[in-house]
Amino acid sequence: MKEVNSRGYQQLDKKSLIVGSIIATFLAITPFLYYLYESVPDEKVWSTFLFTYESGHFENANIAMWIFTGKIVPLFLIFIWFFTNRHWWYHVLLVPMAMYIYQIIHLFYDDRFLDQFQLIYMVPIMAIVIPSIYLIRARIFNKINEASKSLEELEAEFKISPKNFWEKIKQYF
Repeated sequence: MKEVNSRGYQQLDKKSLIVGSIIATFLAITPFLYYLYESVPDEKVWSTFLFTYESGHFENANIAMWIFTGKIVPLFLIFIWFFTNRHWWYHVLLVPMAMYIYQIIHLFYDDRFLDQFQLIYMVPIMAIVIPSIYLIRARIFNKINEASKSLEELEAEFKISPKNFWEKIKQYF
């Protein structure tokens, strides 16, 4: 439990201050991450000491990496939002996360039909997430009608709070 000082603010412990600083740093460098594609050459084949990338149906590797950074940066931001969100509806963020992951995989394996036919692959994820969110919402409002708890107390009651990052990952698999 965090202590509250005389002004009503929570006292931060060292761990939450470090984690918050790391998250803030990652958020601050996202424009630099997006513009990493500019360092990729305008050639069909891009060779580095780690890998060789052939751009396939794109004109050059620079265009492929521009599309990739346009998908990975929003995915990165949604991941941060998902793991730092404290509201009961945060599971709904799994839908855009799955969409971006599908688009990134599709980018590297079949770049001819980029961003097409993805809704059919999203239906199973939406079929699980959307009814789950609705049921949680219905339970919250049912409890509000039965009890005199505030919405914040009910959100805290329904929230699953893993201790660390890996427990939060294991919660979904």
